[in-house]
Amino acid sequence: MRTYFHLDMDAFFVSVEELFDPSLKGKPVVVGGRPNERGVVAAASYAARKFGVHSAMPLRTAYKMCPQAIFVDGHPERYRDCSRKVREVLDGFTPLVEMASIDEAYLDITGTERLYGPPLRAAHILHNRVKAATNLNCSIGIAASRMVAKICSDQAKPNGILWIIPGREAAFLAPLDVRKVPGVGKVTERNLHALGIRKVGDLAKLDDDFLEQRFGKWGMALAGKARGLDAGGWYDTAIGEDEGPKSISHEHTFGEDTADQAVLESTLARLCEMVGRRLREQELEARTIQLKLRYTDFTTITRAHSSPRATQLDTELYDEIRALFRKNWKPGATVRLLGVHASSWSEPETQLGLLDDARHDRWRQTMAAADRLRDKFGDSAVGLASGLNARFRERTHDALPDMDPPKKAG
Repeated sequence: MRTYFHLDMDAFFVSVEELFDPSLKGKPVVVGGRPNERGVVAAASYAARKFGVHSAMPLRTAYKMCPQAIFVDGHPERYRDCSRKVREVLDGFTPLVEMASIDEAYLDITGTERLYGPPLRAAHILHNRVKAATNLNCSIGIAASRMVAKICSDQAKPNGILWIIPGREAAFLAPLDVRKVPGVGKVTERNLHALGIRKVGDLAKLDDDFLEQRFGKWGMALAGKARGLDAGGWYDTAIGEDEGPKSISHEHTFGEDTADQAVLESTLARLCEMVGRRLREQELEARTIQLKLRYTDFTTITRAHSSPRATQLDTELYDEIRALFRKNWKPGATVRLLGVHASSWSEPETQLGLLDDARHDRWRQTMAAADRLRDKFGDSAVGLASGLNARFRERTHDALPDMDPPKKAG
């Protein structure tokens, strides 16, 4: 029998903001932008949650529910830095670590009793190490399955530890709402409620064949999860089989819709810089570049192009995305949002044509120098001339869907 931890940082974005501004502690805080801006809540402090504010809620709605809240833009670069520190602690604790997101991770600690003692003692050791390294609180769930460990960490919040002894999983899960099961969203919850299923215990009583008939393969996964088993989705692969991010993207929602082609293309250039920087940080090269274009009426199109040669260079990304934009944008149409998405990783090219090779190598050296300057003086220190009219700051809600977890050190 295996022993798993699920470690989840408490109100991570808010807690990081409090490190840099201690006056925020204990107050209702909303991370994601200003209350009069477009966008959604990326995170809310526990004090703000008492008023019903939650992540993914429109900022303007959050303000109506909690007008006394302090709204902050957020600092994605700070969150990534703190996440890297957490990852370093986890890698020093066990070699079997899987970052589920920027602020949560699964750990397999099976066989570490001689080193750390029983699971509860081991969790306290890890809890203290994370606190010492980051000055941030976390919650840890312990169980014989990752699914139950994840639910445990949620139940232990804030700043707690919860261990479900093997054999007690069903009793622990039975009184919980079905929405507590990882993977059960609003639609599935509504469908389960229509069948009279509100608690995990109700779900556990149903026949597997019935669930499969009603929900297909997801029904079989639900049946397993109701019994406390790892089934479907994230749990199909073993911890430690980290394949890295499947894609890297950045989006920008305009404060006011615009049809100015110069502004739109400048924004795309800036987004390509942001994507290129993260590609280089992750040591990835992308073959497929995709444009996301949302008009004022919320009509959204995506268009992609795959190149025979992979890249991680801002200039080459911009050449691709600008061509896609000019081919697909309706001249004069006002745009609400733009996005740049990179995927289909490839090994770096070792042989190009002589002219292309020299140009590519010069730009690679230029981008490396630019990254060093950005590390020292900030992201706005240097950039493409094409993006000078779009020196916007990365906003948390634009980065949140794709904020990749840190790679394992070494």
